[in-house]
Amino acid sequence: MHIAVCIKQIPDPEIAPSLFRVDEETKQVITVPGMSPVISPFDEQAIEAALKIRDAAEENAEVRITALTIGDESARGIVKHALALGADDAVMMSDPAFADSDSFATAFALSKAIARLGAVDLVLAGRQAADLDAGVVGPGLAELMGVPAITFARKIEVVDGTVRVVRVLGDGSETVEAPLPAVVTVAHEMGNVRNASLRETMRAAKKPVEAWAPADINAEAGEIGANGARRNVERLYVPAKDSTCEFIDGDGPEAIAGALARRLVEEKIV
Repeated sequence: MHIAVCIKQIPDPEIAPSLFRVDEETKQVITVPGMSPVISPFDEQAIEAALKIRDAAEENAEVRITALTIGDESARGIVKHALALGADDAVMMSDPAFADSDSFATAFALSKAIARLGAVDLVLAGRQAADLDAGVVGPGLAELMGVPAITFARKIEVVDGTVRVVRVLGDGSETVEAPLPAVVTVAHEMGNVRNASLRETMRAAKKPVEAWAPADINAEAGEIGANGARRNVERLYVPAKDSTCEFIDGDGPEAIAGALARRLVEEKIV
């Protein structure tokens, strides 16, 4: 069985908000000292889901896990992290032609890369990336591949060519099945992600990572990156937060309380 796990690097969500910067002209997040990219937590859950499937496989069953990502050289860290967690191999699409992909261009490039991998039985991804929270790459990937899509998985089992998934709903859960191959997006309810051991981290550092260009996945320049994007970003900015402090004066507590009440009404707070 071959499982492909799609992962994405994002700005570290744990950084202080004061460090977050956006270039409104280029509509890009500015990387500043102290802001290292990390793997999207939902994609890390997808890796954990793949590892659980491998753990549950019969002793003589081979389960191969390949991590896929689109990004420049700075994404190598999350790829190595995936290898340290237990992925068998990894592929980066780091050619500049892939830059500025939107959700559609990302799904298209991933579908081409998965086709290049060969017989992939199951594709896993996070329910959404933790930066833009769009959540459409997984379903879009399934559509382009022509296979079933199951979203918000908290438990995944593979039995006799079928994937059985327990999905998270707003008021509970449901269990659904689909024939393989299929695409499943993973929710954080999958559970805690295992820690990479020092030994595996050191081993991952020595593992080779394949780097694919558009030609390697049989994609034209006009189909990927900014050229293949279907979304037009009008503006990307950090919302301004204005704050003021006003002191209420008065002759005595009753006068101050009355003045405060009037100001609250004027500002439509009460």
